This record gives sequence, structure tokens and C-alpha cells, in this order.
Amino acid sequence: MNRPYSIKIFLPGGDPDGLRTIEKSNWSGAGIVIPRALMAEAKTRRELVRTGVYVLVGPAEESGLPRVYVGEGDPIKPRLDQHATKKDFWTTCIAFTSKDENLNKAHVQFIESRLITLAAQAKRCLLDNGNAPALPSMSEADAAEAEAFLAEMMLCFPLLGLNVFTAAAAQRKAILLFIAAKGIRAEGMETQDGFVVRAGSGAVKNEVPSCHAYLKQLRSALISNGVLQPTADTFVFAQDYAFQSPSTAAGVVQGRAANGRVDWRTKDGRTLKDLQEAEAKE
Repeated sequence: MNRPYSIKIFLPGGDPDGLRTIEKSNWSGAGIVIPRALMAEAKTRRELVRTGVYVLVGPAEESGLPRVYVGEGDPIKPRLDQHATKKDFWTTCIAFTSKDENLNKAHVQFIESRLITLAAQAKRCLLDNGNAPALPSMSEADAAEAEAFLAEMMLCFPLLGLNVFTAAAAQRKAILLFIAAKGIRAEGMETQDGFVVRAGSGAVKNEVPSCHAYLKQLRSALISNGVLQPTADTFVFAQDYAFQSPSTAAGVVQGRAANGRVDWRTKDGRTLKDLQEAEAKE
């Protein structure tokens, strides 16, 4: 069962688009969000002289997927100085350190490896790292401590608009919706994480000529990262996958522009639009 918790976000410069610091209730960790344009200003922050983990985030590319790089530093600042000159894609850095400075090099190497693995499994971004580095050799107690720190970070990421480390999960109580067209059948549902198309769903193999470029690029990215796997005549979703909207999900499934509120239907023929309008009247 989910437990309630609070997160404090502070704006040192009074600008919601500027630097932000993050603190979570009952946690010794500390986070900072740094727009790339403010890196020079951020260099004096105490967070950057500590051992920690950071994520570089670039805007969504033509495929609709953001580009992400995960790294660690002991301390963080020299690594960010390198990335400021050698990596062009990123616009934001999210870094986490420990306020009591209990994180050591092995801890952050462990967390870095785990984050890269989670991002590779979720397949919701273009991962700029290569293969995930091996987990460092450490005691069972230290590994548990690092895993606990990571769990707290994972609670913070969604509030910062970063959902790339969590795979989509179907919800038991959600109403199942379907698309059946051109020899394929897909199942999906609305969730708090977006519109989730369930593993095993089909997708057409060929887009229509008028298919939007972004849908073609997104389908291509999903084929490349293994979310869509080819069969003789169709593609099949290899895992549950969350899309930003039901229309994007319907477009990927059908290989054409789609109105997901109309195309996704219950078994008895009610559209997603019908369900939403009925819910609004309750």
C-alpha cells in the first residue's frame, strides 16, 4: 500500500524555471534541478561538492522520447563540468546527494547501475549511456542502504516530470478498452501514468501514407528498442507500455492518425469518450 509523504521544492532564485532544490520527508537525501543555462550559477551550490548521482535530460526528440544520461561523481561537479562541454543534448540536470554525506563511491556506482538498468527495461527514453556498468562489489548492508536511497529517489522523479525509470503497469480496477482493425487486436486502459497498451497487443505492420511523421518515428523507436516485436504479419507489444495520450496509443497501434477517445472501446461498444462523459456527470 502506498504511504503518504511530502516533498519540499524550494526555488532559491524565486524563478519556477530556475534552480530547484528537493527535500523529502524522513529522508537524508537532497536533490537539485539545474537548467543547463544556469550551470555557472549552480557551481557554488554545496550539493555539487558531494558524492552523488545525476541524470541529464534532453527534450523529447522526433520520436517523442526524451534523451537521458545517468552518471555519478565523487564529487558531482567535475563530471558536470565535462558534460557541459562534451554533451550537447541535455537541457536539465537532476542530481541527488546525501545531506549527511553518507553516500560513498560504491553507493553511487550501485545507484547509477540500477538506474541505467531500470531505464533500459522501461524503454521510455533514448538512453545515452552504453551498457549498464556492473554493480560494484560491496557488503550486503551497503547494497541495502544504496537500494533504499534509490527507492526514495524514485518517489521524487515523477514530481520532477521524469518517468523514464518506471515501466508501465496495468491496473486491475481499470476498464479494459480494445481496438480491432486490419487483423490486429489491442488492449489498453487509462492509468495515472498515461494510456497503457497491454503486453501481447497487436499493431499493424504498415503505416498509411498519410501517417504523421511523429507517429512513424515513435513506431520506429519502439521497434528499435524492442517494445514492438515483428511477427509474420503484425507487430506485438512485448511489454505493457504507457503513452502520453490514448490518441498516440491508438495511432501507434493502427499506423495512422487516430482519435483515441473514439477508437478505444469497451467490449460492449462504448467509447472512451462515452466513459469520460459519463464519469463527468457523476
